[in-house]
Amino acid sequence: MMSAFSPDTLPVIAVVGPTACGKTRRGVAMARHFGGEIVSADSRQVYTGMDVGTGKDLADYGDVPYHLIDVAPAGTKYNLYKYLRDARRAVADIRARHRLPVVVGGTGMYVENLLKGTVLPEVPENPELRRSLEGLSLDELAAILARTKSLHNTTDIDTVQRAVRAIEIEQFYLDNPEAAEAARAPQTPLDALIVCVDIPREERRRLISERMRRRFDSENMLDEVRRLIDSGVDPEALIYYGLEYKFLTLHLLGRLSRAEMEEQLETAIHQFAKRQMTWFRGMERRGFTLHNISWNLSDDDFIAEVERLLANA
Repeated sequence: MMSAFSPDTLPVIAVVGPTACGKTRRGVAMARHFGGEIVSADSRQVYTGMDVGTGKDLADYGDVPYHLIDVAPAGTKYNLYKYLRDARRAVADIRARHRLPVVVGGTGMYVENLLKGTVLPEVPENPELRRSLEGLSLDELAAILARTKSLHNTTDIDTVQRAVRAIEIEQFYLDNPEAAEAARAPQTPLDALIVCVDIPREERRRLISERMRRRFDSENMLDEVRRLIDSGVDPEALIYYGLEYKFLTLHLLGRLSRAEMEEQLETAIHQFAKRQMTWFRGMERRGFTLHNISWNLSDDDFIAEVERLLANA
């Protein structure tokens, strides 16, 4: 059943929520229904070859076009600046073809800054600063970052490398006040309807654990990480990506036993999902309206809820 709405008359639709809640399936269903295309907002799905651990599930897209997936080689560092540049281009291209952009993802920093129209300067690496931070723990780096008047959010800082990059960005703004002012300047936000897949905590934890076990048992996640390392990807780059790639790499390097790796990974994913929800609640405090729709509705009922929201907008 096609929608009675025309893609040209609709706001951008954003589908957000914690990991394992079924965002991709809902986004694809809505893109197919409304005549749209997916704009991914996932900080790890941008990398080629990182499929199982990031949950790309490309087969689920069928004939629905998608953007911002597999746009950077594994081992490189994609960032917020590049994401905003590429996502704006994707949204403009989709709109120019009279299609509907459907933003789907759990990286709150990407979603929020895209929707509010943030424009950032490109921040180069600072080798001297990086040398000065060598040897500091994640807690020590987080404390340094917390002392700054931050334009960079700390909730996604789960590795030393990410924390160093966040401090590097802050130092760039201190050294280049005109760039900081430009980053703080009012931007033109996207007209968007934000839908949050609402899932109870215990159900979320169950699905996360089931998915992790499935990725180990039938989807060969460990083999994927092994292939990336064998292909020449620097293990430290994989550790930088966090979560699955961090802990599986540490196991393959002999720094964690299999049992330690699985236990620490499962804990880290649960903590990550909690941070995701903290971010989305923070978006509401920062002026965004998020519409919660239950995770266990059928696709048809989920879409009907979205159409009701659109009709009342």
